[in-house]
Amino acid sequence: MDFHCWNEEGCTVELDEREKQAYIDYVQKKNPGQQIKSLVVKLDGDYVDLKYEVVPIPFKRIRRITGYLVGDTTTWNDAKLDELKDRVKHE
Repeated sequence: MDFHCWNEEGCTVELDEREKQAYIDYVQKKNPGQQIKSLVVKLDGDYVDLKYEVVPIPFKRIRRITGYLVGDTTTWNDAKLDELKDRVKHE
């Protein structure tokens, strides 16, 4: 994970491990189950701006085909595949 910290003048700031881990924990709590790709901490007086990016989660596209919600048609039998081939697409 990329971790960067700057102050209001744009200078790099080193944080102690406890403070760094607190920011990481905060972002993980806001995004459960996702891995943090990068975290940028900007210190601005009494305020802290956090900008982060999480690793995208791959997903399968689900479509409605001939009345069924499916991700793909690899498990369909010949009759269902023929039904798919003969269907009329609405435009």
